Amino acid sequence: MHAVGVDLAWGHRSPSGVAVLDDEGVLVHVSAQRTDDDLDAVLAPYLAGDCVVAIDAPLVVANDTGNRPGEAALNRDFARFDAGAHPSNRGKAEFAGVPRGAALAERFGLELDPASTAARRAVEVYPHAATVALFRLGRTLKYKNKKGRSLDSMRSELLTLTALLEGLDEATPAMRLGNSPAWNALVALVEAAERKSELRVAEDQVDAVVCAYVARYAVHRPGDLTVYGDATAGAIVTPTLPADHVPEPRARRTPNRLDRDDRLRAAIATYAAGFEEVARSTDAYVELVTALLDDAGINYLSVTGRPKSVASFATKAHREAAGQPVFADPLTQITDVVGVRVITYLRRDVAAVAGLLHDTLTVLDDRDMGRETASEGRFGYASRHLLVEREHDRSAQIQVRTVLQHAWAEFEHAMRYKGEIPDEQAPELDRRFTLAAGLLELADREFSAIHEALRRTGTLRQIGGVDDDPRIGGEDLATFLTARYAEAGWSRPDHYTWISGLLLELGITSVQALETLLDSVDADEVAERMAYRYPPGAVRRLDDALLVRYGEQYVHLHGNEHRRDSLQARWEKLRT
Repeated sequence: MHAVGVDLAWGHRSPSGVAVLDDEGVLVHVSAQRTDDDLDAVLAPYLAGDCVVAIDAPLVVANDTGNRPGEAALNRDFARFDAGAHPSNRGKAEFAGVPRGAALAERFGLELDPASTAARRAVEVYPHAATVALFRLGRTLKYKNKKGRSLDSMRSELLTLTALLEGLDEATPAMRLGNSPAWNALVALVEAAERKSELRVAEDQVDAVVCAYVARYAVHRPGDLTVYGDATAGAIVTPTLPADHVPEPRARRTPNRLDRDDRLRAAIATYAAGFEEVARSTDAYVELVTALLDDAGINYLSVTGRPKSVASFATKAHREAAGQPVFADPLTQITDVVGVRVITYLRRDVAAVAGLLHDTLTVLDDRDMGRETASEGRFGYASRHLLVEREHDRSAQIQVRTVLQHAWAEFEHAMRYKGEIPDEQAPELDRRFTLAAGLLELADREFSAIHEALRRTGTLRQIGGVDDDPRIGGEDLATFLTARYAEAGWSRPDHYTWISGLLLELGITSVQALETLLDSVDADEVAERMAYRYPPGAVRRLDDALLVRYGEQYVHLHGNEHRRDSLQARWEKLRT
């Protein structure tokens, strides 16, 4: 049986690495190919019989936006090791049709079910996660070309990986690379590389060798594999992360020739020069998060953003602890230059927003500050802090908290950091802040209880609207939907007004007419088809019902122009 690894480019412009191990674990082929025809020609001799093909590329992509469930699950284990997977969805051109990896498997008649033990099958793998698990790496090896990485550092990291792979000749199962002329030539290419592009060609092939070993591992040690996801939504197969394995602390960078003050001045000047790009990135994240929350139907008070000012960046860059700089390299170590804040009404919505971000973005870190405070037996600052990144953009810190948690945090920050507090008054002030935090936590719980009680007992009230406005009034609509979708949460007040305008476009101007229309829609079937991952608001439930009832007509309403693509994707999901 051949164990085949393919580091498959998502598109057709970049090279793909190919590696093949025979039944004894000997490397019998390694190369870089570009076109599908080239890949087929190279793979055909090895895929004629029994084989397991491990492909580093999405094989099944069923979601229209965000991460696949398997990617989100893998990220929860591996993102802390810098091995989080980027999101794959049908909104990307590469996955709008049949993914390239799935097409390759189909051409060779390979089974795609990750649970299959068929003699000819393909699995999706992720080399970064595999190397962390196999070699107990504290963090991924940094041989990929990213901003701030030098050719020498990338070469050193890639050579470290080649040495680790060569050490698998005594592993179970074994992989034998030392006697392969092609492998030795590949390592020599890495050692002699004078340009990052040369390392990229070698990197694809080394990643393919990692993939091939995971394919062999899947045959010989299936019980030591973890499958993230499933055959329907897409699955990533990787050696299981050891339960006791933890990430290593981020190492401080070695200072260069410049003294600290010169380095700080250079970092601050670089940040100032790129500030407009930081501001644009902040706006993009605010727009993205707002769209995600609106599409998921999660209620919120506000989504705001701020790029860290140059002055604030400079202040943070100068911080010291025990006489030593906190940030040896401020440009890469200060991760909150893009800040987004989501304010919700209820505590349950904080968890829903955090879950949505995990499912749609790569989450590098997630700290529940309220839980940390509570674990110490205290009341105080409560907020969910997530460090996220998305493809082709910088990372961002997203804070999620309730309006009461926000009020406490803002007031406490203003008093402690901007007010003058005499030392003799500090203990009393701490006691009062703690008391306020406890009272606000109690108020948050009571608001949740009030919401739940109203949700269970919501009844229809007839409230008159403006005489010359033919739309259903926002309060009328909110009351009606509370009763209609008793299990749903509240939506944003402006969303009731907005969807009332859509109802007007459809000629629906009374609650009675809307009730008659909704009676023709099977709400349970809609909910089953949408498979809501988070408690949807009442407006989202109505939105989906109207989409089922009117289809393409609803998608093309004037009021839906700003979200036509996402609505079309949702319509396709409901139809199928």
